[in-house]
Amino acid sequence: MGERLLTYVEAINEGIREEMRRDERVIVFGEEVAAAGGVYKVTRELLREFGPRRVMDTPISEIAIVGAAIGAALMGLRPVVEIMFFDFLGIAFDQLVTHASKLRFMSGGQVKVPMVVRTQYSLGRSYGSQHTQFFASAFLQAPGLKVVLPATPADAKGLIKSSIRDDNPVLFIEAGALYVDRSYMGYRGPVPEGEHLVPLGKADVKRRGSDVTVVAVSRTVSEALVAAERLGAEGISCEVVDVRTIQPMDYRTILESVRRTNRLVIADDSVKTGGISAEIAAHVAEEGFEYLEAPIIRLNSPPMPTPQSPALEKRYMVTSDKIVGAVRALLA
Repeated sequence: MGERLLTYVEAINEGIREEMRRDERVIVFGEEVAAAGGVYKVTRELLREFGPRRVMDTPISEIAIVGAAIGAALMGLRPVVEIMFFDFLGIAFDQLVTHASKLRFMSGGQVKVPMVVRTQYSLGRSYGSQHTQFFASAFLQAPGLKVVLPATPADAKGLIKSSIRDDNPVLFIEAGALYVDRSYMGYRGPVPEGEHLVPLGKADVKRRGSDVTVVAVSRTVSEALVAAERLGAEGISCEVVDVRTIQPMDYRTILESVRRTNRLVIADDSVKTGGISAEIAAHVAEEGFEYLEAPIIRLNSPPMPTPQSPALEKRYMVTSDKIVGAVRALLA
């Protein structure tokens, strides 16, 4: 099977398009996803191919968008809906957490809610405090909801296809920086030709190493890979693990990596308290404490709103420089 170079946006678009061709129950709706092709062009040309009965613009009402998706899923469709910014998902929190995630359980499995809610967080794009929030860890408290965070074009395509086919509600969180910033490794990459599925709940070792494990989430995977390249030039071998999904979380792959390297750094755009890194660190401490030869280091956003100033935002974010510094400190 061959490969092509696709951008992160192109890969997600291709995955949705293939699933719409495969299954006429797949529909797409959200703000500006039809005629405009999405604000970030992820749904570009879908209206042209599939028509207005399957690709629809909606009013500006996040709670209505997610509520309509729940209804459509209950009636046998497979909706893929877009919430333009992750921050705005707070408005639809009740629909997603109180209803979508629980209906299959509360009905004793008699109903399914096969829906995908796509959204993106814009950390790194100087959009200010109300358009850059990354609170994915909040949804770890919603059993029944799967949470997916692709970091490369290949994973983005494979995971969106698997998410659409899943019979449970899926929150599909994209990194807005990977839409536009060519400096990120995740902006463009090889994507297999033909049918390409990535299973939900399976982490991926993006780079093998022996001295330290760096577990990364979404945007920080690109930062971790850059850091690993730099550290490799110094003779330090970093293993980079991309979690890919946080609900369910593939703890086995993380623990196996830590058992090999005996050291762990976690890079996560969440605020440190209660973030994804906290859950990973807690699990490793519970299940793999004997593997550790040094304390776990967590790199997170600081406990404050994101600055809009590009220079300040850069200092706020988890970067390859911070990962390099953490690894050096750990090995020292």
